[in-house]
Amino acid sequence: MATVPVYSQKGRKTSDLELADAIFAIEPNADAMHLAVVSYLANQRQGTQSTLTRSEVSGGGAKPWRQKGTGRARQGSTRSPQWTHGGIALGPKPRTYKVNLNKKVKRLAMKSALSTKVADEEIKVVNKIELDAIKTKEMVEVLTKLKAAKKTLIVTPEVDEKIYKSARNIEGVKVVTVNTLCVYDILNCDTFLVLKDAVKKIEEVYA
Repeated sequence: MATVPVYSQKGRKTSDLELADAIFAIEPNADAMHLAVVSYLANQRQGTQSTLTRSEVSGGGAKPWRQKGTGRARQGSTRSPQWTHGGIALGPKPRTYKVNLNKKVKRLAMKSALSTKVADEEIKVVNKIELDAIKTKEMVEVLTKLKAAKKTLIVTPEVDEKIYKSARNIEGVKVVTVNTLCVYDILNCDTFLVLKDAVKKIEEVYA
């Protein structure tokens, strides 16, 4: 089994923790992780962009000039795409960008991402983070003592208001719970900071 050190919030090693090989030590599947990231980014898109076609622009009912005899090109409407204030040809319309993944691929991608962090030694397990109050300065001190990188993902077992609100103004730091953890966030961070209770919960969910 993969073993990682467990630290206190002051940065001191307190013990070792054995991680489940079925979740944290599999052969990473790059294709599954790629699909999960593409799906996540696509699903963030609102798809509300829209342009007006020639049929939706007001005006342009009358033919600008007669068909023949003027020496100019024939025109049927002042709202054709080539006219100023005309409609847009082949412009974007509201649509969904949603990409669906089946459950097996999602689970494989998550296990692959977790295993990648363990293999790259970018995971740090912390006993617990206890703050006296909602204070960004305290959270910065904790991260400094734990030698966390600028881009850090903090995973808590449940919503912790003190941790979340203390970290939300720190650039590059994101706080998530186990049930909102996603492959993109894991791969996008340089330090994967997980509370010990959250590790147990991850193993329960993906066992």
